[in-house]
Amino acid sequence: MSRLDSFIRRVSAQRDCLNLAVEMIRDMPGSALELGLGNGRTFDHLRSLMPDRDIYVFDRHVKAHPDCIPDEEHMIIGDFRETLVVAKARMRTPAVLAHCDIGSGDKTLSVVLADQLGASLPALLIPGAVIVSDQPFNVSNWEQCPLPQTVAEGRYHIYRQVGA
Repeated sequence: MSRLDSFIRRVSAQRDCLNLAVEMIRDMPGSALELGLGNGRTFDHLRSLMPDRDIYVFDRHVKAHPDCIPDEEHMIIGDFRETLVVAKARMRTPAVLAHCDIGSGDKTLSVVLADQLGASLPALLIPGAVIVSDQPFNVSNWEQCPLPQTVAEGRYHIYRQVGA
């Protein structure tokens, strides 16, 4: 498969999973988290789907398109492992959705990061929150959800937080 075809499949899976997740949480109150601003495409997509929700965005640095950068209140800059543990104090409401686009291109490092984030991310989420991720997570109070039919198993992941 060409790199272009792989990219198209990845962003299509991302879009389809985010669209499903937004439907899953439609009637639930709460904010959203975007881990990994990158170019700002998924942040832009999420704010178009959920214009009335706060979306808190985390990244090491900002290099997105100027139209796709959140305001200072919602942009949290730094290492995920450090910023997530203190983010609750900045959030108006706990999150009902988290999108984790944390892959670095190094599979081993990405899996380690997912394991580390699995310790702090649940505290920012309400019971029933939906987590969409490019990396697999192994969190005891997250159950795996079915993917959209358009997404190949393992390409993307959807979880729901159960309990507190």
